[in-house]
Amino acid sequence: MDPASGRDERADVLLSGGVVTAIGPALAAPPDAEEVDAAGQVVCPGLIDLHVHFREPGQTKKEDILTGARCAARGGFTTVVCMPNTSPTIDNAGTVALIQERAAAAAVHVEVSGALTRGIAGEELAPIGSLAQAGVVALTDDGHCIQNNELMRRACEYARMFQLPVMDHCQDYGLVTSGVMHEGLHSTVLGLRGWPASGEEVIVARNILLAELTGTPIHCQHLSAAGSVRLLREARARGVPISGEACPHHFTLTDAAIAGSGVFWEQDGAAIAATFPPEMPRPAWPSYHTHFKMNPPLRSAADREAILDGLVDDTLTILASDHAPHTDSEKDVEFDDAPFGIVGLEVELALSLMALHHARRMPLNALLAKFTCNPARLLRLSDGRGALKVGGPADVTVFDPDAPWICDRTDTASKSQNNPFQGWHLRGRPTLTVVGGRIAWRLPRG
Repeated sequence: MDPASGRDERADVLLSGGVVTAIGPALAAPPDAEEVDAAGQVVCPGLIDLHVHFREPGQTKKEDILTGARCAARGGFTTVVCMPNTSPTIDNAGTVALIQERAAAAAVHVEVSGALTRGIAGEELAPIGSLAQAGVVALTDDGHCIQNNELMRRACEYARMFQLPVMDHCQDYGLVTSGVMHEGLHSTVLGLRGWPASGEEVIVARNILLAELTGTPIHCQHLSAAGSVRLLREARARGVPISGEACPHHFTLTDAAIAGSGVFWEQDGAAIAATFPPEMPRPAWPSYHTHFKMNPPLRSAADREAILDGLVDDTLTILASDHAPHTDSEKDVEFDDAPFGIVGLEVELALSLMALHHARRMPLNALLAKFTCNPARLLRLSDGRGALKVGGPADVTVFDPDAPWICDRTDTASKSQNNPFQGWHLRGRPTLTVVGGRIAWRLPRG
C-alpha cells in the first residue's frame, strides 16, 4: 500500500543500496538477498510521527534520542520529529547540531524542530534564520503557546521567509489557568481544577486568522476539542493554510477514565470494549490515575466523536503520538502535582487501526496517509520519504493489521512506562521496520 500513489495491490518489494529498486508481482530476488515473508500483512512507506519528545538534552532520565528511536522502530516509525522543549531548549544552531550528532546513531531518522521563541518563553523571537540553516524541519514552542498575538504574527512571517511550517500547541493560559483535566461533570465530581475546551479553541481561531493574514502554513498540534475541529473544517474549506493532528489517546479515551475504569467502561467505553475478545476482561485502573493526565486533557465523549469525524472527513490530516515520557517517580504523586504526558509510539498504530480501520470508519490506505504522505508533505521532506516507489528511500513498515496482542507497559524500549493502555487488548502491530534498507526492528517470533 502506498497512499501517495493510491497503490493497493499484492506485490513483492525489492530493496537494494538503501532504495526501493523494484515493485511488482513475483519478483526474482538476487541470490544474496534476504527474503522476508510478509504474506497476509501490509507493506507500506515508513511511518512518520512529527510530534515526539525524546527529552535530550537535559532530561535523559526519562528518555534519550537512542531509546526514543528504538521505541519508534518498535512502533513501525522510520522518521520522527523531536520537539524543542528540552533543557536547554532547541532555540539555537548549536543545540540543533548536538541532537543531529546524537541522532546519527539512532535506529530511525530523527528530525529536529526549532523553537519559535528564545527559551520557548513566548517573549522574544528565536533566531529563525539560523535554525533554518541548521536544518530544522519545523518551528514550534510545543509545551508552551505564544500568548502575544503580534509576536506570533511576526514568527509566522519569518517562518514563511524560510519555508518552514509553524506547529502550535493551542492553549490560552487566561482560560486554562491551573486546570488539570477537562472542565465538565467529572472534574466537578472529582474535585479537580477544570480545563475548558475553549482554552484550545480560542487559539485555534487565532491561528486561523494569522494563517489567513500571513499565508504561513500553521499546524495545530494534538487537537482535542469539538470546537477546534469545527473551526478548522470551515477554515480549510475557504482555503486557509491551516491543518491539524490528532493523537490516539484523544480519540480512544475520555475524561471519564480519570474517574476510574468502572465509570469509563460504563459510560464511554462500550464501543472500544466491543473490539476486545469476549473472554477477555476489561482493563482496570483506579480513579485519579496520573497515567491519564495529559496536555491537552482527555475530553468528553462528544469531543472524542468530533475528533474521529474530523479524521474521517480529512479535517485532521495527520496522526501523531505526542510521545511524552516521564518516570514512575514523577507520575506517582497526587494528580494535581503529576506532570502532563504519556508514552505512545509503540501503541499508536494499533489504537488508530482499532478506532478507524477496524471500526469501519476509514479505509486502510486513507488511514496510512495520515502517517506517511501527509506529514511528509507538511514537513516538505524532499527525499521521497512518505511514499513507497521505485527509486525512493528504502524506509518501509510491515505490519499485521489483525494481529491480537495485549499491551504490557514494561515491554518497551523506552526508559519510561507512563502508558495508560496497560492490559488493553489491541489489534494490529508492526512486524518489521526497515530504515534506509537496513532492518531497524523485527517482531520476535512467538
